[in-house]
This record gives sequence, C-alpha cells and structure tokens, in this order.
Amino acid sequence: MKIEIWSDVICPWCYIGKRRFETALADFAQRDDVQVIWRSFELDANAPRQQPGTLEEMLARKYRVSPQEAAAMNARVSGIAAEIGLEYHLDKARPGNTFDAHRLLHFAASRQLGDRATERVMHAYFCEGLPVGDRAALARLAPEFGITESDALALLESDAYADAVRADEARAAAFGINGVPFFVFDEKSSISGAQPIEVFADALQQAGATVY
Repeated sequence: MKIEIWSDVICPWCYIGKRRFETALADFAQRDDVQVIWRSFELDANAPRQQPGTLEEMLARKYRVSPQEAAAMNARVSGIAAEIGLEYHLDKARPGNTFDAHRLLHFAASRQLGDRATERVMHAYFCEGLPVGDRAALARLAPEFGITESDALALLESDAYADAVRADEARAAAFGINGVPFFVFDEKSSISGAQPIEVFADALQQAGATVY
C-alpha cells in the first residue's frame, strides 16, 4: 500500500496529523507493507526566508485578529499537540519560507532517510525554535538524520530538488488539495486534516482490504 502525505514543516496540524497517523499505523497488521511518501506543500510560497516578528504577530496579521487571539490560537493547538506527546514551544517559533526545507527533505528521501528527516525538521521547528528558512541552520540539523552538514549545505546552496518540490505541488493541485495535512491511500481514497487516530485506523483497514 502506498500512502502519500502532503504537509508543510511549519504547519502545526501537520505534525499532529503525522503523529496520529503513525500511532494508527503502528497498530496496523500489514504496516510492514505500507510505503509512506512525504510530499511537499508550501503554506506560503511567497514568504521571506525569515518572517519578521513573532509567530503570534504573523498570525495576527494573517487572520486579522488581535495578538491575544493569536496567542490563544497557539495555546489551543499546543494543548492538542501535548495530548499526543508533542511539546510545542510556539513562542520560540521562527517561521519563514519552507522551500529549502522541502528540498532538503527530498534529498533525504533519496537516501531512504525521508521519515527521519521529516520528523527531525518538524520537531526542531515546533519544539526548538529552528529558523526554518535559514540554510545554515537546516544544514547543521542534517547530521541528526544521517546527512553530513557539508552535503546538506552544498545541496541547499544549489537548485537541486527544486523540480521535485514543484512536482509535488503540481500533484497536489491535480488532486484538488488546497490544505494540509492531506493523506492519499493508493490514489483511491483520501483523508484531509489531522483526524483522530481512529479515523486513520479505519482508513488503513479499508485501504488494506482492497489490497490484501
């Protein structure tokens, strides 16, 4: 079974959805036969490498709410993340353009390190204050998922895997995907959003029933 997952590394619901999906997959009897493919999606392709100000200020501008309302939004999603063991520190978050991060994840996937890389980059952004648009910071993180800092930096300073990111985004458009996380099962069924674990478990069973 092939499962494609579109996400952005700065989407808080994507990390929650990732963890809920993985929890369901761990209990799926045919989990060893499941191929998970991470697909790129940019929430804001026009974002600068480093957004000015804090995440709360950015959200307040984007959604035209007060800073207090933006802080409440962050607190709510952080509470939901905590329920599945993710300790968000969104007060430290340093949002920015994610195109380079997605290119690095494609590079990692080419070395069969895609799962490790996706987990590490997301954790670094949501929990450790990684400046996600900073190439040097991304490169320093790379040894933790099996790629040397020098290889990662060389990749990021080139145009490599730009076409792969764009191809993922074009594929998302072809599926009609306009929000993430989004899960596609064998190109036959799909789930939108960070659904409860039980929803992912049911989807795996249904998709598996057509395969096995």
